[in-house]
Formats: sequence, structure tokens, C-alpha cells
Amino acid sequence: MVAGALFDAAGRVLIAQRPPGKHMAGGWEFPGGKLAHGEERRAGLVRELREELGVEVLAATEVIAYVHEYPETRVLLDLWRVTEYRGEPQPLDGQALRWVRLEELPEAGLLEADRPMIAALCKERFRAS
Repeated sequence: MVAGALFDAAGRVLIAQRPPGKHMAGGWEFPGGKLAHGEERRAGLVRELREELGVEVLAATEVIAYVHEYPETRVLLDLWRVTEYRGEPQPLDGQALRWVRLEELPEAGLLEADRPMIAALCKERFRAS
């Protein structure tokens, strides 16, 4: 699974709520999704954010990749910081979208699987400044 951390001009990051009918509906996560068989990670990120948000990813860097264990399966999660994109994010998958400050992420209701991404984004922000 690939996910993108998109930031607005105010430095807030975009999170998406899983829509009704999907596994873990109602939980908040970084936007993204599953890779197609044989698809490169960055290409999957570009495709997922185009399909889910209607944005064109112009530049992105890897932040963190790790395995999360669900009771029924294990999943590789791969977060990218989208450093440049074109378009305004839209909820094309029927999901709610919300911009939050990094400091607000621990209380934003992120799914357990996405929680390691918070520390990684905060650490990256510290390195960049």
C-alpha cells in the first residue's frame, strides 16, 4: 500500500476518511491505496492520488516503509511526502477530506496502521528545517 502526505500552504497535511462500505470505514488515513501487480511504488502513488484526489503528483520523496500486522494479514505500508502537486484535492472516492497540523495528527483518529507515519513526518520536518 502506498500513501501520500500532501501539505497545503499553511503547512497542514491532508488526511482522508475511509468511506462507507470499505474495510475500516470511518477511520482516518493518509490518502493512497493498493499497488497493482508489478506496479512500481512511485507510479502507484501517482495513480492512486490521481484516482482518489484528482491531483497530479509532480515530485515526491519516500518517508517511511514498514510492515503492519492485521489479525488476518500483513501489509507493507509505504508513505511518500508529496513535495509538489498540481490541482486541488477533491474527494473522488466519496471520502471526507481534512487538513490538519502535524501536531494534531495524534488526536485526529488515524487508523492504527498509519500511526507510525506521524513520527516519521515530524522527524522529516525537523530534518528539513
